[in-house]
Amino acid sequence: MGTFRSLWSALWSAGFARQGSTRKAGAAKRRPLLANSIAGREFDYDLLLMFVRNEAVAALTVPVLAIVFAVTMLSWGNPRQLLLWLATIFISEGILLALTREFKKQPRETADLNQWRRNLAAGEFLYGVSWAAVAFTEFTPANQAAYFFLFAALMVVTAIRMLFAASVMPILHAGTIPVTAALCLRFLMTGEAFYWLMAVVAAGIHFYFVFLVTTLQRTAFSMLEHRAENERLIEELKREKASSDEARAKAEGANLAKSKFLANMSHELRTPLNAILGFAEVMKDEYLGPVGNAKYKSYAADIHASGEHLLRLINEVLDLSRIEAGRYELIETAVDFGAVARECVHLLRLDALAKGLRLKATFKPDMPPVLADERAVRQICLNLLANAIKFTPEGGAVALHTGILPGGEAILTVCDNGPGIPDEEMPTVLRAFGQGSLAAKKPDSGTGLGLPIVAGLAELHGGRFELHSKQGAGTEASLIMPKFRVMPGHRGQSARKAA
Repeated sequence: MGTFRSLWSALWSAGFARQGSTRKAGAAKRRPLLANSIAGREFDYDLLLMFVRNEAVAALTVPVLAIVFAVTMLSWGNPRQLLLWLATIFISEGILLALTREFKKQPRETADLNQWRRNLAAGEFLYGVSWAAVAFTEFTPANQAAYFFLFAALMVVTAIRMLFAASVMPILHAGTIPVTAALCLRFLMTGEAFYWLMAVVAAGIHFYFVFLVTTLQRTAFSMLEHRAENERLIEELKREKASSDEARAKAEGANLAKSKFLANMSHELRTPLNAILGFAEVMKDEYLGPVGNAKYKSYAADIHASGEHLLRLINEVLDLSRIEAGRYELIETAVDFGAVARECVHLLRLDALAKGLRLKATFKPDMPPVLADERAVRQICLNLLANAIKFTPEGGAVALHTGILPGGEAILTVCDNGPGIPDEEMPTVLRAFGQGSLAAKKPDSGTGLGLPIVAGLAELHGGRFELHSKQGAGTEASLIMPKFRVMPGHRGQSARKAA
């Protein structure tokens, strides 16, 4: 059993590149993978090395088996012939071991594998002939027990030699054919039909052993083939994953550096822009006296309007950058969702009326306050309302709702009955600077930063932003705050006003 495990372990580690040439056409697709992992010459060397190691393992066990065999045969055979036979076993075994030791001394890179295969096959043939010689020793006439013992013993020796030499078929045949041939010849020399039948059985067993060894090799090589292919694929996946991780790390690093840069540029960008806005407002409103030229006054108004637009854009970019860089600091207080929502509705009511929209607002009475950053909640509410008003066509409706979900979470929802967002554009509108097809057609569509800022602020609070839309059926955008931020036992400002 130990020899079989040794054989299997060696087959498992040796590889199978040369076996690929005998595979069917389906295996041809895998050969490029095998060629990269197992070279044919390396495989041949490993197979010979496997046989050499097996012989080293059997250096003591097989001679002991020969001694036991000779002692048992003394009951039927000639002692002098058996002693001579035993001496030839030791001599041939010594020659074979000397060849194996010499092979192990040869450098892997320079060893002549063809020559060594012939040398080892010759040594194995001599060893097989030595074992076969016992079949021609003199027995007690008509002693069936001697013939049965000879049959059983030599079949066992044949099986052992096949296991030891299973890695190299020429060596296997060189060592086992002489044993089986001698046994069959001895049976045929008896002239009795029964022993002729025994000779046929011995030959049949020999061919069956060869078939088993060949099947074992084929199965082992097939398993090795799949294993090598899997290992190759795993290595490729590891390399691809490492490359992907490296690229992602670089991208994240670049994004973080960009975000930190923009977050740090807040003062440098806003200071000169505020100066431009201030001077433009002074000229536009003629604080220091009449301009004297109507076109100059119009230019000043355009400069002021453009500056305000640019300031809003810079504020949005800086807010998103601080969120991504993790530098947006929350100032948490007890926020009354109803009061903040009412304030936002008041600020944007004129925009809604200018487009002929119906603006509705419903607030849950006695809604407890939420532990949050009031400025962030106000910005979320204004962004959602402004988006709904911007994309809802004239005569439509926009509704704002605040309340508590059955699970105890606080929610602020803005709904409209506008054209909605197609499913395929949903990931785009949630990405920074992403705009849907409808926004691309509107001159005042904005920068595409509103929803990413809302999602980022919601995440900073441990909450989430949900966007549900169906083309032609409107859009519903919700800020959901986690239950642990709801402050039970408190009454919000709107509830106190209602009271």
